[in-house]
Amino acid sequence: MEEPGSEAKHQGAEGKILKTPLYDAHVRCGGRIVPFAGYLLPVQYRGVIAEHMAVREACGLFDVSHMGEVVYEGPDALANLQRTMTNDFSGMAPGRVRYSLMCNEDGGAVDDLVVCKHGEEKYLVVVNAANRSKDVEWMRRHAFGDVTIRDISDDVAQVALQGPRSRAVLSRVVPPEGIPERYYTFVDGAEIRGARCLVSRTGYTGELGYEIYMGNGDAMRVWEALMEAGADLGLVPAGLGARDTLRLEAGMPLYGHEMDEGVTPFEAGLGFGVSMEKGGFVGRAALEKGAPERLRVGLRITGRGIARGGEAVYLGGDVVGRVTSGTHCPYLGRPAAMAMLASAHTAEGTELEVDVRGRRVSAEVCALPFYKRQR
Repeated sequence: MEEPGSEAKHQGAEGKILKTPLYDAHVRCGGRIVPFAGYLLPVQYRGVIAEHMAVREACGLFDVSHMGEVVYEGPDALANLQRTMTNDFSGMAPGRVRYSLMCNEDGGAVDDLVVCKHGEEKYLVVVNAANRSKDVEWMRRHAFGDVTIRDISDDVAQVALQGPRSRAVLSRVVPPEGIPERYYTFVDGAEIRGARCLVSRTGYTGELGYEIYMGNGDAMRVWEALMEAGADLGLVPAGLGARDTLRLEAGMPLYGHEMDEGVTPFEAGLGFGVSMEKGGFVGRAALEKGAPERLRVGLRITGRGIARGGEAVYLGGDVVGRVTSGTHCPYLGRPAAMAMLASAHTAEGTELEVDVRGRRVSAEVCALPFYKRQR
């Protein structure tokens, strides 16, 4: 991705809800606009279920320009990542992407994020939109040595092209060398209608997909190029509603639901994003204190009802946890939920009940993810 230009992403007055560079495209496509993480974004276009199924069976295009982007640059960039984040970035090759968390001193998750390595002294960190300001302040407060930390979020747009036909769509506008082959890799400098882009093989839907970063001024032509390229392949614009049902169906956690500053990575089932073999990092001492007393699990809803976030989970007369996210899963055709439960009750097949609007609904612990794509 090229260095940010002067055109700002934000179009609203300071202190008001903001618009991404693709706002007009959403309105033209009939998007139902809602405020989310400080932005006006489409929750749906022709319906959450239709958009969800399009991503599972064909392809969907999401505007995720609200996400935050931060550049670490300088001789001590790697040392800062190693100290502030839970994963190990030493030995990471340029062009690779790695998932990680940032923890506070108590081991709670400040945020979860991905890191893209451009070179030994330059990394792009992508953070959750609602946490952007908090994250940047945290990064700068813990910075040391020769490193520059730049928040470039206001100058960067991002779209997510997701679904089994996403590569077919992308290959119509990007030459083969501009498309990353392996999961969690990226290509910088790919061009779409003259727009210089970073193309990453990542996503938040459980499907084959790509996340594409570009300057704000190029966002509309990239969006239009992709929509035109996928017109006969079933590509549809998709909103926040489908993004949430897709990630839940794929068992993917959402900050503020399955994790927050009071939940550790191990409790959230995100131990793969933590390296206890590397040197010290913020929160390590707290994470060394033993097995977690609660764990994120999947719940198969076996009764009649849909569990929602915050609802109590019972074993007999005892509350043993809370639902963190729940919905009807369109592709699976049944409701499902994730919950944080006391560790003693997390074995697969454990029969429980969820208090759904004052009514006990039967459920059982099941493995995550609920859905996994066929490769």
